[in-house]
Amino acid sequence: MVLEKKYTFAIALITSLFFFWGFIHNLDPILIPHLRNAFSLTHFQASLVDSAVFIAYFLLAIPAGYIMKRFGYKTGITVGLLVFALGCFLFVPAANMINYYYFLGALFVVSCGLAILETAANPYITVLGDPAKATQRLNFAQSFNGLAAFIAPIVGGRFILTEEPKSAEEIAALSEQARNAYIQAETASVKGPYLVLGLILLLVTVFFIFTKLPEIKEEEEGGSSRGVFGSLRHKNVSWAVVAQFFYIGAQVCILSFLVMYATEVSGVAPTQASYYAGVAGLAFMLGRFIGTFFMRYIAPLKLLLIYALISICLTLYVIYGEGLGTLYAMIGIAFFMSIMFPTIFAVGVEGIGADTKSASSLIIMSIVGGAALPPVLGLVSDWTGSFQLAYYVVFICFVVVALFAWNNRNVSNLDLGSQK
Repeated sequence: MVLEKKYTFAIALITSLFFFWGFIHNLDPILIPHLRNAFSLTHFQASLVDSAVFIAYFLLAIPAGYIMKRFGYKTGITVGLLVFALGCFLFVPAANMINYYYFLGALFVVSCGLAILETAANPYITVLGDPAKATQRLNFAQSFNGLAAFIAPIVGGRFILTEEPKSAEEIAALSEQARNAYIQAETASVKGPYLVLGLILLLVTVFFIFTKLPEIKEEEEGGSSRGVFGSLRHKNVSWAVVAQFFYIGAQVCILSFLVMYATEVSGVAPTQASYYAGVAGLAFMLGRFIGTFFMRYIAPLKLLLIYALISICLTLYVIYGEGLGTLYAMIGIAFFMSIMFPTIFAVGVEGIGADTKSASSLIIMSIVGGAALPPVLGLVSDWTGSFQLAYYVVFICFVVVALFAWNNRNVSNLDLGSQK
């Protein structure tokens, strides 16, 4: 109890960061159909938004781990916030240039900041306080990521989406001057939200710089590090890297394509679809809070297995169902996948001492699944002509998560969070 009180303020401050990166990630479901409409993109081309976002995690996670090892968690968080803010500001010139690939560049810079930020914040909150409550603590912090998942689509739908977007045929029929003017108007709408977010992030960065935070030294964590990839000798780390790759791929496919799925499969109007994305975000948020509560009574890995199996069943309905029921199944998946990232992460860094920062880098690096798998879904959709059949990609992802939970069920100390 004394340990928890010692770190209360630091935990609260770090928890606030989960909201910010959750907010920016959950603008993507609005940004993707918006840019797809403005630039008349295919499903595959639109999925490159996710690729630009999540490839940064693959490239930056290990450098972020070195930053933490050399300078500590606080420096990693500060650098991450600054790069995050810079990427937000780059949306202004990207909109002015009327070029889809400049948007991808701005998203890449944003995600470089997020990769550094998440590599630092996720393990930091697991080591701040009682080790037995690490999984619960991370799930609780990630609940504010879920809060952002609820708010961001509504805000994005209000300030980014056009009331009456033109179809690809209507855009093609415009004169070159009229077409450029239309695209300019469409892309300009993204400047305000990202500019405001960038300014807020700068203020938060200043606050972090002048706030004293406890630094957890590797020597205090026990053990001896064997380098970044040495942490893979731990069964829970190697499994977590694989599971996180597939889970993030599933999460991105579900949340980022939800608006397109709602309009193309469920027959919902584009402006109304953003509200369904908000409902999915709400389900995601509630799933985090409720899942954290359940972990007081059910071992985290057992709960993860149950949720993964339910998600598999719901995905089959998304593939073969019809009408609004399929959209409600997507919202249900958002609820049940909510605990997956923090639980996989907490299990992956549990009890590995000095390898914690290295393992964090690898698990964050595996978020590249969010870059690799959505384009696969987009290609399957374009090739088969069926957006629904493409969700077999998501089905496979949840099967891998279920296997992760099953294969790690006997790893020691991983169910302590349920005993407190």
